[in-house]
Amino acid sequence: MKRNTVSSRAVSYTVQGAMIAAIYVVLTMVFAPIAFGPIQFRISEALVILPYFTPAAVPGVFVGCLLSNILGSCVVLDVVFGSLATLIGAVCSWLLRKHKLLVCVPPIVSNTLIIPWVLRYGYGAPDLIPWMMLTVGIGEVLAIGGLGNILLFALEKYKHVIFRTQTA
Repeated sequence: MKRNTVSSRAVSYTVQGAMIAAIYVVLTMVFAPIAFGPIQFRISEALVILPYFTPAAVPGVFVGCLLSNILGSCVVLDVVFGSLATLIGAVCSWLLRKHKLLVCVPPIVSNTLIIPWVLRYGYGAPDLIPWMMLTVGIGEVLAIGGLGNILLFALEKYKHVIFRTQTA
């Protein structure tokens, strides 16, 4: 009986992570015109608040971002470092999960600090790094701080239904 419980939890964790990755990819691809480029607004980045609810969201948003960057024909630097920026933000959000209002801060900061360098050296963007930090930061604040927090508070009421794990 104990083995089935562990197995059920592992399956539940994997399915949740895969669903989050799939939703991230779909949102990125559907809104591709605003999701890629020097000034981006990735609606899918709102999902990086999900580690507040489940650790399965950490690999979920990372894999979703990685696949989105590959499918979006991003340069290798963006595939690697853009995805790592999302992973760093998701891990730190999970670490801050006991502080609901701070969950959105790590992904905003990690993307604001990392993505301008990707834009400069991966895409040859001519803008100054501080300017790109400002523009990327604004997009992240809107996507994560705005949409992400709306999502966080909307899901709060249903977290035990949506993010439950199998126990038997």
